[in-house]
Amino acid sequence: MNAQSTIVVQGKEKLVVIGNGMAGCRAVEEVLERDPDRFEVTIFGAEPRVNYNRIMLSPVLAGEKTFDEIVLNTAEWYDENGITLVSGDPVREIDRDSKKVIAASGKAEPYDKLLIATGSDPFIVPVPGHDLPGVVTFRDLDDVDRMLAAAEKGGEAVVIGGGLLGLEAAHGLTLRGMKVTVIHLMPTLMERQLDEAAGYLLRQELESRGQTIMTSANTKEILGADGHVVAVELDDGTRIRADIVVMAVGIRPSTGLAKSAGLDCERGILVDDHMVTSDPDILAVGECVQHRGLCYGLVAPLWDMCRALADHVTDRPSGYQGSVTSTKLKVSGIDLFSAGDFGGGEDCEDIVMRDAARGVYKRVVLKDNRVIGAVLYGDTADGNWYFDLLKKEEDVSDIREALIFGQAFASGGALADPNAAVAALSDDAEICGCNGVSKGKVVQCISGGAHSVDAVRSQCKASASCGSCTSLVESLLQITLGGEVESGPLTLCKCTSFTHDDVRRLIIEKGLKEIPQVMQELHWTTPDGCSACRPALNYYLLCAWPAEYQDDEKSRFVNERLHANIQKDGTYSVVPRMWGGLTNPRELRAIADVVEKYDAPMVKVTGGQRLDIFGIKKEDLPAVWADLNAAGMVSGHAYGKALRTVKTCVGSEWCRFGTQDSTGLGVKLEQATWGSYMPHKFKMAVSGCPRNCAEATIKDFGVVCVDSGYELHVGGNGGIKVRATDLLCKVETEEEAMRTCLAFIQLYREDAHYLERTAPWLERKGLDWIKAQLFDDPERIGRLAARFRISQKYWQVDPWERRAAGHQRNLHRHLATIRPELEEA
Repeated sequence: MNAQSTIVVQGKEKLVVIGNGMAGCRAVEEVLERDPDRFEVTIFGAEPRVNYNRIMLSPVLAGEKTFDEIVLNTAEWYDENGITLVSGDPVREIDRDSKKVIAASGKAEPYDKLLIATGSDPFIVPVPGHDLPGVVTFRDLDDVDRMLAAAEKGGEAVVIGGGLLGLEAAHGLTLRGMKVTVIHLMPTLMERQLDEAAGYLLRQELESRGQTIMTSANTKEILGADGHVVAVELDDGTRIRADIVVMAVGIRPSTGLAKSAGLDCERGILVDDHMVTSDPDILAVGECVQHRGLCYGLVAPLWDMCRALADHVTDRPSGYQGSVTSTKLKVSGIDLFSAGDFGGGEDCEDIVMRDAARGVYKRVVLKDNRVIGAVLYGDTADGNWYFDLLKKEEDVSDIREALIFGQAFASGGALADPNAAVAALSDDAEICGCNGVSKGKVVQCISGGAHSVDAVRSQCKASASCGSCTSLVESLLQITLGGEVESGPLTLCKCTSFTHDDVRRLIIEKGLKEIPQVMQELHWTTPDGCSACRPALNYYLLCAWPAEYQDDEKSRFVNERLHANIQKDGTYSVVPRMWGGLTNPRELRAIADVVEKYDAPMVKVTGGQRLDIFGIKKEDLPAVWADLNAAGMVSGHAYGKALRTVKTCVGSEWCRFGTQDSTGLGVKLEQATWGSYMPHKFKMAVSGCPRNCAEATIKDFGVVCVDSGYELHVGGNGGIKVRATDLLCKVETEEEAMRTCLAFIQLYREDAHYLERTAPWLERKGLDWIKAQLFDDPERIGRLAARFRISQKYWQVDPWERRAAGHQRNLHRHLATIRPELEEA
């Protein structure tokens, strides 16, 4: 049966979509929402993967998100909606006479309606050397992979283009450890979104983070050697070394396929208000189109186009009238907003506020007492309000004096409550710029049963992308539902409906001993999990099966994988362990030798009584640790979900107030517990008397020595929210203190949720519960301590030594010998 007869039998029209990106899939979603049985849908995608959020490529490059976290339409979505996805096979020809498309593989697909959503192509500056290996663009996941591969080798990067994409690429490569120079042709960064003042503030901030910014700089040539890029030369003769060059100078609508098919094109594919091209059976949407003389590169207009297109093909009266756009961005962690015309003119009036101490700049441009433009830097909370005033062309004469201070002040203080300010927004005010969702749409979802942020995200996608509008969604939930907002179950992550406790219990009950096995048996919704669940599963499996499970380093956070703390300039800090804060000439010489040998710019004494070596290059980390290991020093785990330090005072050996040997006990505790993998960072301290010089009462486990023995304290922490410890018990001997400490740690390891520190764990479970677990059964404290000691037989190897050749083989031989001991415990 051929395709045409299939269409007739099924009674469905055949809709073929060229482009598996954000616009193409969003258009299909809108069509399905209106009439799910209207079309049989086939989508062709050039990339060999499902649809993902290109806006979020920057966090992937920076290591803040994984690919799985930016997927918009999973493989299950295509299956559930009966959509045929042809990925990795781009369409090369449109045969309008036969009404079919032909892909690169030769696959031909007939259509009744064809939707072109080919997006845009990156503009490549046609300078000599632009085609050298090592010159990349920043448009898709393959580009990100190429940049990550370059960053793994370290070195220097040049980014040509100081717009949004260029600065995001520079930020990501900086975080990955590269030295980055940004070359921008114009005198102001992001000149399309920012005025000169805001652009200056942005440049200052980026330069303070270690980037080199060169404005009014024109690229003359990209230089190569041995078949690879090595430098960029400017018009003035300046040469900048480069191991990779990122071209991020702009985009152009992708019109090649449409032009070859004979469709009317100018800058983009010409469409009418219903997104119909010059061929009535072919539609187009997204960055590739030109509507009423304009091409759009922001997502909000694209979503408006998709809604108009869906209305048209499902026979609903509608039309796209064009868009007034705003830009709300987070560039390298800095909040920016702009809308309208901020160029100014003779008939315009500027209202400006600068707050240098807070890093805040606001500028509102008025014409005839109406807002025509706005630029916000550092504080963008009122961006939606200014944009609403701009779109509606409201007369602001009455609030002119307070306009620059925001909606709350302009309303005479009546809207000092943030929820009231959100409530005052009109229904068509934009809440989520990434997905083009209005306030009215969010309220409609909430009224329809979406009573949590996650539920709103799943139904209308508000806050599903960059997350900057999450607070607005939360406010709308509170406004709409009052006290009925659901917090939702604390599932391990969005990949599963199971809680942390469920997962830990089922790992033991079902004997699950590998991450893929857990995901399969517990019906994970994403095949490989995400950055939230993989580290948690890795920890839970290690804790449950210490003698059998092999640590999956790929499921650890980057600092744990590299055994060092990444700094804001892309270098790393290294912290060797000093037992109980003690050191000796041999260790100090080793540290001094490392500092000189690897040109470390700073050594800092930490609050945990260690020496922190700053400015180590990523490629030098293995050699640095080899030198420290050779001197007998091991990792201080300042980066890990593990024991950090045991802080001590000098105690009875030196201090006239000391009641016990606090230093000696601290060394014993640290040597017994170092390297242990835990739900969160774990700190200890031993104070030699109640004067508490080691600050034991703000640690996860603290010992305060007294004349009659040792007071044991738990659940404290410093940081932003200081929590004093609770008194767990008092013991008479060092041995009892040691055993109770090990038992408490093991109870915490076996019961707490991953990334839950002892303070919130104690508050969740209750001190009485913890005491009961440790002391009600006289034998249980011994069993817990024994389990901890046995599991430590794996972890008390320096992490870099663990990577050494042959160590894994020796490890598994060792584990085989301790397995009976572990099972008995």
